[in-house]
Amino acid sequence: MDKDKILLFTPGPLTTSETVKKSMLEDMPTRDIEYANLVQSIRRDLLYLSGSKPEDYATILIQGSGTYAVEAVIGSIKSIKNAKLLILINGTYGRRIAEIAKIVGIKFVKIEFKENKPINVAHIEKYLRKNKDITHVASVHLETTTGILNPIEDIGNVTKRYKKYFIVDAMSSFCGVPLDFHACNADFIISSANKCIQGVPGVAFVIGKIKTLKKHSHSHSLSLNLYEQWRYMEKNNGSFRYTSPTHVMRALRKAIDELNEEGGIPLRYKRYRENMDLLISEMENIGFISYIKKDHQSPVIATFILPKSIEFKDLYESLKNEGFVIYPGKLTKIDTFRIGVIGEIYREDINNLIDHISKYIKK
Repeated sequence: MDKDKILLFTPGPLTTSETVKKSMLEDMPTRDIEYANLVQSIRRDLLYLSGSKPEDYATILIQGSGTYAVEAVIGSIKSIKNAKLLILINGTYGRRIAEIAKIVGIKFVKIEFKENKPINVAHIEKYLRKNKDITHVASVHLETTTGILNPIEDIGNVTKRYKKYFIVDAMSSFCGVPLDFHACNADFIISSANKCIQGVPGVAFVIGKIKTLKKHSHSHSLSLNLYEQWRYMEKNNGSFRYTSPTHVMRALRKAIDELNEEGGIPLRYKRYRENMDLLISEMENIGFISYIKKDHQSPVIATFILPKSIEFKDLYESLKNEGFVIYPGKLTKIDTFRIGVIGEIYREDINNLIDHISKYIKK
């Protein structure tokens, strides 16, 4: 392996292809028809990848990280009279939604579940049955705190039954895990370019139900006003209200093309799943224990319990010196670390990583 090349075994930003990187070498004017066509093609393709119909849903691009898009959606809840948000939490990113709601000034309640357990749908239904004042429900689909997958379709069916707006944080699952978001009754689907699409950081997006967008027309923010961003893009051929991330958009266009060339979401999921199965099998062979049960494990990132004999910082530096970057754990009550398998990561890369971890623990 070329030690000058760093492989990111992370949930994003991740290792991108050389062609995605090279796509950013050309400058583009934002008011040019060629750039407008590029932006509009991205909006259409993201909608298609979500399984949503253009007559029902629209794509709104947001400059910044995925959290910017989450805040844009949460801020729009202020439009609804007597709004009250129910946040389903089994990790850091669910807690981040609660933090945003508190700062924005949205009335909310939260239900917390164990971080190694998926969200309990029966519990949600019981809560909604008793608490009719809830107007919105928010859930993370793939909680990258641990790598656990939540039953988002089942949660969506419950929100539909009780006529609640449903917000899905699909940051780390969109284009990596097959799912028809239209079928799960999502009013807002949130993700970003630098996850399973395999683009670079700098732009996030919301796929919103048009009739819901029209009802969520107010915001706590000027730059994160979701409705105004959508309306401006619709009226101005995809133009951003403020400075457009041109190089990032070129990279996103190339990344979507490469996703399609790979065979779309089903084949990308297949590669990720095979990567994850190999990783967990080999890590267990050398003595590591997975934190999440196999039935709930996503194909994106896995959490492993850190043995008392290993200092994570030392392991991290040892692997980085060999060209591999892994993630620390995000749990507060148990020492863990995380390894992602998305991006330009293949079986050979995972085998090389395992070899170096095995050598490290035998020192």
